[in-house]
Amino acid sequence: MFLALKEIMHSKMKFSMIVAIFVLVAWLVFILSGLGNGLSTLAASSFQNMKADYVVFEQGSQSSMSKSLLSERLVAEAEQLPDVAAASPMGATMATALKGNSNKNEDKVDIAILGILPGSFLEPKVIEGERLSSDNPTGVIVNKTMKDDGFKLGDTFQLDGSTQALTIIGFVENQTYNHLSSVFVPMSEWRTITFAAPGSNKGIEDPVNAIMLQGKHIDANVMNSKLADTDTVTRGAAIYGMPGYKEETGSILMMLGFLLAISALVLGVFFYVMTMQKTNQFGIMKAIGARNGFLSKAIVSQVVVLSLASIVIGVLLTYGAAAVMPKGMPFDLKTDLVVMYSIILLVIAVLSSLVSVRKISKIDPLKALGRVE
Repeated sequence: MFLALKEIMHSKMKFSMIVAIFVLVAWLVFILSGLGNGLSTLAASSFQNMKADYVVFEQGSQSSMSKSLLSERLVAEAEQLPDVAAASPMGATMATALKGNSNKNEDKVDIAILGILPGSFLEPKVIEGERLSSDNPTGVIVNKTMKDDGFKLGDTFQLDGSTQALTIIGFVENQTYNHLSSVFVPMSEWRTITFAAPGSNKGIEDPVNAIMLQGKHIDANVMNSKLADTDTVTRGAAIYGMPGYKEETGSILMMLGFLLAISALVLGVFFYVMTMQKTNQFGIMKAIGARNGFLSKAIVSQVVVLSLASIVIGVLLTYGAAAVMPKGMPFDLKTDLVVMYSIILLVIAVLSSLVSVRKISKIDPLKALGRVE
């Protein structure tokens, strides 16, 4: 470590350039990770934050809420099955809210209307106002992002293309669905909104899109065999079944994968070139008794010091950039992601330096000394 630090202090400019490159790579990784996680959260935070473990869909619906339609009577049947602690129906539909009585496009806000039973485990925690009530079917709780669109507690808004009007009685946070603000309504009101057209419920009594289940050890096969024409999946699988979620997440992960692979190549080339430039010095040190292990530790220690410094700077720059990002930009970089990608970058840097370590072990002291000018 002493030799590694001594060389860094002696060649500040050279190592500063390496740190600068590594900082830019780390910064890009953290920014891309935060944006990817932000998009995922924006697409499915209502599902992600629900206290449910499994979801029952209509058979053949491909774990998609929009393709599934079940009868609410299945809720009582599901609650009687093994390992099911609780069950509750849910519905989802997209709509457009009108500010006041305006019909102007700039006064229209796209929303996701989620139908749930008031007081069930699906109802999110209210941070302002009141909870849902069966006695007030048109009273809704909405994601706080709707405040940015000009809505406030007590406002009544109409749905575009409908005579239905809803009143905001409470605000919740971190509740979005399909990149839209979630609006939670009692299940009875959701049916009124969703199945306003005659026959749109396909003749199903008390239709719902899915049944959410609580229970850590639920057997999906048992559920499917006991509940006719259903398909039970984990909550994670249900999230991946949301339109575009899998493709969106896959694209971000592919970009991160390419970025990390390119990082490994760039860092490996940098460390290799540095090692080649010091062939004579390593030869002299080996001639006076330095072992390969000692020199290898010096190289790896140097890489670890440079990598840690670069990663820390990259993290600070990322949070600094996040602080000035526009409000509408979906950026969400959690601590566990920072730690995970920091470890990955550190491992990549150390592995990239192993090519240099291998080169050191093959240096012939006599040949190296012969090249000393």
